[in-house]
Amino acid sequence: MQENILESKKQSIELCSPSMVRRVAAMLDLPTASFFEGNLLPKGWHFFMLAGETPKSQLRQDGFPGLGVSIPDLGLPRLLLGGRTVTYNGDIIIGYKIEKTSFIKSIIEKTTPSGPMAIVTLQHELRTITESSPAIIETQTYILLGKNKASNDTTKTLSQPIESKYQQQIIPDETLLFQYSALGFNSHKIHLDRNYAQNIEGLPDLVVNGGLTTLLVTEFMRTHLKLEILDLKVKHLAPLYCNRPMTLTAQKTETGWNLAVYDDNNDLAVAAETNVK
Repeated sequence: MQENILESKKQSIELCSPSMVRRVAAMLDLPTASFFEGNLLPKGWHFFMLAGETPKSQLRQDGFPGLGVSIPDLGLPRLLLGGRTVTYNGDIIIGYKIEKTSFIKSIIEKTTPSGPMAIVTLQHELRTITESSPAIIETQTYILLGKNKASNDTTKTLSQPIESKYQQQIIPDETLLFQYSALGFNSHKIHLDRNYAQNIEGLPDLVVNGGLTTLLVTEFMRTHLKLEILDLKVKHLAPLYCNRPMTLTAQKTETGWNLAVYDDNNDLAVAAETNVK
């Protein structure tokens, strides 16, 4: 195993734009007039400020822009989101200028029985320019793999029914995937190009963005359970696909909440933990 810590950082000034916030609201089918300058940005909506500015000529072959920091392919053409952690230390106010710092925290290369792989961890920090400490710290872990040899036939037997007091079913369609990808300037082809997803990566359909799933989970807590999260730890266990129902669930624990997202076969696809106010 080889580990390289890259210390280079990319800093920029972003605007928590009222128009962008209203577009996020529109994507989520919420009244856009409810969000205006001076309001607090809802938790989880900061994703559009993490968007990178990678020139088209510098994109990976799969179209992924790196979300602020270019990710090397290391000879590994496939990229998957493994997980993320988000810590909310403060609030971001709509209309304010935000300082963003992004950097590659680590690159770990491994050799496995299935071939070489790499784990790349990015860290993003968002702070109001008048504050010294970040309001939001988010780390994202990506897995780089070789070519997919698996079949895109995912026919499975339906698992046991999902039993949870708090649950919501969502069917993510092409429009939702496109709007989220556009708002976050994410051109990863597995979310947008069905031919690429099926014929190049061997997937059954377009893949639901991991960040979109995280946003929907956060919104489930905010709008359905009326809770404000303090942090979030997400682990992606299996892909979720376009036009297939996915079920969001929440279960209270002694110290916080356990969250889960199940695919259309009722198999666990995403596991998450959060603490709330």
